[in-house]
Amino acid sequence: MGTSLFTFCKAVVGEVLAVGRCGTLIDWGGDAESRAYVVRYQAEDILNWQTQRINGRNVLTMVALKETVAQPDAEDPFEVNLTDTIRVLKLESLPDGSTRYVVELWVLADGQSFRTGTVKTSRRKKDWKLADSRIPLRLGKPLPMIPFVFHGPRNALPDVDKMPLADIISVNLDHYRLDADYKHGLHFTALPTAWVSGFDNSSELRIGSSTAWVSETVGAVAGFLEFKGLGLSTFENAQNRDERLMAVLGSRMLEDTKRVGETADAIELRQAGENSILMTLALSLSDSISHVLRWVYWWNSTEQFPDSLRSATGGNDPVLLQINTDFTAKGLTSLELTAIVAAWQAGAISQATMFDLFRKGEVLPTGRTDNEEKSLIGALPPVATQNQNGRENPTGVSLQTVTIPRGPSPAANPADRQVRPTE
Repeated sequence: MGTSLFTFCKAVVGEVLAVGRCGTLIDWGGDAESRAYVVRYQAEDILNWQTQRINGRNVLTMVALKETVAQPDAEDPFEVNLTDTIRVLKLESLPDGSTRYVVELWVLADGQSFRTGTVKTSRRKKDWKLADSRIPLRLGKPLPMIPFVFHGPRNALPDVDKMPLADIISVNLDHYRLDADYKHGLHFTALPTAWVSGFDNSSELRIGSSTAWVSETVGAVAGFLEFKGLGLSTFENAQNRDERLMAVLGSRMLEDTKRVGETADAIELRQAGENSILMTLALSLSDSISHVLRWVYWWNSTEQFPDSLRSATGGNDPVLLQINTDFTAKGLTSLELTAIVAAWQAGAISQATMFDLFRKGEVLPTGRTDNEEKSLIGALPPVATQNQNGRENPTGVSLQTVTIPRGPSPAANPADRQVRPTE
């Protein structure tokens, strides 16, 4: 779709967080564009899949993906016809023991709809026909594997995992039912209802501050019916319980805001359960999205298999994407910042490590590299300071005077006579 990698990652995280899974197909743009691209498929669009153990590994051998193709109408240019298709990705075994990747496109027969169906076709098996079959090539050879990656909350396996929001969804549904019953009871009992006894049935009574009800019958009374009891409070208490349970399960939308101040450590401890779930999801998606980028890297390389990229780069991953796992608003304190700088000055850590700690502590902006930070530091004008003699020192480096004691031997160490600058 031409979206950026950042937008693609946000869509994948949102899909996995909502329904628990999605998938990505990596394909080649052809001779016109000559580039690799990725397509994200929702969980509802992944219809079927199969895995098989080949050469000691569980390999994806078949994936069926639902697609909707928009085609302009031949008679009305403002109308768009939606055609339902199924893209089947298959891995065929060859006689020599190798495998090749095959793509098949299946369409419905005339008069049938896959999305909504009709009265005649919804209750019987739909008729599909093969519309196209092709073998994608890379460097003139078929692909040895299916370029499809699953995204899940805990791993990148094809198996369906539990949705991260499944417990919250169940409690939210119960909260909706209780709210409907509570509002239904308020509708019938909350408004006061006037009642009279001993008045003429044919008389017309009006309610208002300028109207008085007078009856000649001895003992006539009037009043208002108002709801009393614990009937509606039961629903209200049950709603409050569901709201507290949803807050414990991870939803902060319905939690009461605390009126007292909380420290950063207290907030971090209170959100430890949420962060553990988000941490697992972020690590899993970092691995699966990195696998997608390895496929894209492999399309533009000369290696025979995608797994050969690590050996070609010395055992390191050629492409690695890591989603931020810092979900707290707590940054580096002034004491921690001073300690890191002091450790770097003492030679205990390198400058790259110091920059990495600054980046994790949200001191450096996201996306700025170490070389860019060094360039910005080098572009700063020198800070004018004063040395111990009171004279201005434009270099910004204070000079420490070292007193050399008189020794018995005139041949002292020349290094003891050096004036050593200290920052």
